[in-house]
Amino acid sequence: MPKGAFIFGCEGPELSAWEKAFFRDAQPWGFILFARNIVEPEQLIRLTRDLREAVGWNAPILIDQEGGRVQRMRAPHWREFLPALDQMRLARDPMRAQWVRNRLIANDLSSVGIDVNCAPLADLTESETHPVLLNRLYGGDVETVVAAARQCADAFLAGGVLPILKHIPGYGRASVDSHKALPSVSIPRAELFERDFAPFIALNDLAMGMTAHIVFSDIDPEAPATTSPRMMTLIREEIGFGGLIMTDDISMEALSGSVEERGVAALRAGCDLVLHCNGERADMEAIARTCGSLSAAGQDRAEYALSQRRPPETVDIKALEAELEALLVR
Repeated sequence: MPKGAFIFGCEGPELSAWEKAFFRDAQPWGFILFARNIVEPEQLIRLTRDLREAVGWNAPILIDQEGGRVQRMRAPHWREFLPALDQMRLARDPMRAQWVRNRLIANDLSSVGIDVNCAPLADLTESETHPVLLNRLYGGDVETVVAAARQCADAFLAGGVLPILKHIPGYGRASVDSHKALPSVSIPRAELFERDFAPFIALNDLAMGMTAHIVFSDIDPEAPATTSPRMMTLIREEIGFGGLIMTDDISMEALSGSVEERGVAALRAGCDLVLHCNGERADMEAIARTCGSLSAAGQDRAEYALSQRRPPETVDIKALEAELEALLVR
């Protein structure tokens, strides 16, 4: 059965009878989990199992487990991590610490059936970067950010978790929170390629990416990257990103129109998948009705991304925990 061109959340820590029936019929390509879905490890294992049983296949299950503020699985059942930027600044060997940190995160995820993480972030810190994003980033120079993002992606893959590169083509200059309003930047195109887009060009071999809800007015003043055919063409042809592209959460207030209008606009612009996170029934029904199935090209990209799933490599987790602590100067 063709997979839907959308990823859905669910309402709570257990699936309702309605959700099971809806997911069976709608066939979302994958699912995403949030804190509202998480109580403790055994419950989370049941939930990831039930989500896959609902659609009848080993569907990818996503989460935002960056560490710091953006961490859906928290103590006392899971490890807590510093914000990424804080760790980069405190670590004696920032790149080794970045790998160890994310290998530990991958272990937490894979142990409960989660096999995709919405990271690494390749956005650059700027003087105007909004606080909602700033300490989630890895630094302000291209070389450092590319190296740290690569360590993150490699650590996830070693731990049986697929990475998602975000926020393509660059969100660091956003001075407003795109959950609440639409950011816009007026930096000239040449400077964007030299700085903002450069990390994404260097990381364009990663198999999955997530768009930024942000307007680059020197390229397309009319629409944010997520719903801009001009920007999506630039991402594919000039940035060279050939992987599976999903939207950032389609419910964020940076976008205008109904959720189904936003989703259709994103797919028409060139995104492969619409990400809808809040688990609201009416929204999911509307998206499933209007957004349809993955395109043939999207299906190929999805199959390639999922072909990278593999069991976690054997590692001494206690030794990694001790190493990370020793790497941090507190």
